[in-house]
Amino acid sequence: MERLLIADVTLKEAAKSADSSLSFREKIEIAKLLDKVNVSVIELPEIKKEKTDVLLIKSIASCVKNSVVAVPVCLAEEDVDRVAEALKNAVKPRIQVVVPTSTVQMEFVCGKKPLMVIEMIDRLVKKAKEYVSDVEFIAEDATRSEPEFLTKAISTAISAGAATVTLSDAAGTMLTDEISVFIDDVKASVSECGSVNFGVKCINTLGMAAACTVTAVKSGVNEIKASVIGTTDAAYLDSVCKVISVHGDEIGCECDVKTTELCRVSKQIEWILSSKNDKGTGLSSVADFYADDFVLNEHDDITEVTKAVKMLGYDLSQEDIGKVYEEFRRISGKKNVGAKELDAIVASAALQVPATYVIDSYVINSGNVISATANITLNKNGEKVSGLSIGDGPIDASFLAIEQIVGRHYELDDFQIQSVTEGREAMGSALVKLRSNGRLYSGKGISTDIIGASIRAYLNALNKIVYEEA
Repeated sequence: MERLLIADVTLKEAAKSADSSLSFREKIEIAKLLDKVNVSVIELPEIKKEKTDVLLIKSIASCVKNSVVAVPVCLAEEDVDRVAEALKNAVKPRIQVVVPTSTVQMEFVCGKKPLMVIEMIDRLVKKAKEYVSDVEFIAEDATRSEPEFLTKAISTAISAGAATVTLSDAAGTMLTDEISVFIDDVKASVSECGSVNFGVKCINTLGMAAACTVTAVKSGVNEIKASVIGTTDAAYLDSVCKVISVHGDEIGCECDVKTTELCRVSKQIEWILSSKNDKGTGLSSVADFYADDFVLNEHDDITEVTKAVKMLGYDLSQEDIGKVYEEFRRISGKKNVGAKELDAIVASAALQVPATYVIDSYVINSGNVISATANITLNKNGEKVSGLSIGDGPIDASFLAIEQIVGRHYELDDFQIQSVTEGREAMGSALVKLRSNGRLYSGKGISTDIIGASIRAYLNALNKIVYEEA
């Protein structure tokens, strides 16, 4: 039975929405959830903001273990170098070369004549192939392209080294019988198509993307693009996977997506996006996803607490488990303990180590008309070391400045802020979870200055990493 590859375009399509303002952490959380349900490919948007977009790609590439991470290049060879550098630590990297092949789009998007477009396809695919074995050529607006030119473009891409060729119905106006004939004609005209993954992306303009996508699969396509969120930009992932799970034997294909978990994960991702669009605030914590997964009380023993700690992603030693359980017993005597409370217990009780880095001073500048900057000085073994960085907000700038000092990027797995006391002089508590070499480290900071609390929490987690790795 043919294995159908599912390429999820949720993050790529969300980036196009004017209403979307997902935070750095939320994008990483979505990528992790998609990886968790075994989508074959996670597609990211192209690099527009050099520093932040590259950092995002690197962070997602480092935490995605099962799925291919795919990033498109702009129509310039130097952008291939940037994308390849950002993807260098991905377990399964893919570079996408997206080129319009219809006459109208070639003229208005590329500003090039057909022969020049063919030459560009050849150059870009060959350049990408120098870095990765998995290069995808996407023929944008393929269904409105001249058949002879489309054949030439696809053949050129395959000859240059493309491992996947995807046809995009950018207009989204084809019916199921039309998409079937179109796929058959293209495959018949390109003799080399049997040696590559052949994909399709159907736009949901008429509400028929899922039906057209399944029809394309029946016509021999072995990779499809879909989205967790129901939009006009692609087929709805849940709908396609349900059809495959029910009719896979008839169609002659199967996919690796964990359909049982997909429904829940889809709701989690939709919640992130709807919360962001409706309120302009994101998640207060990744634990919000799992708040209903467990509630512990004073009758739970150390075995149950250990299971819950592992659900949160921690891999603690027996000594630290003992410390966590001791603190849990103290707290659970007064109240039930959920995911948020257990997170805080781990941060405060486990892996308490001597501080390698201590705050000396920090100066933060932020406002609605200037970029946020952070100038941080730390004390490391009696020596003062400083970092200066610009970020997407004062806390992001602070974390980047610390990374500059340390000389290393750590994956930010979670970040929480909450008030500890009330009133104008309220104490703020921050929880930071960093991931290094697959392990999770958490740190907690408290201050009347929430930025100071965040910096202290980051350093708390960082010191645990430095101590253990040393």
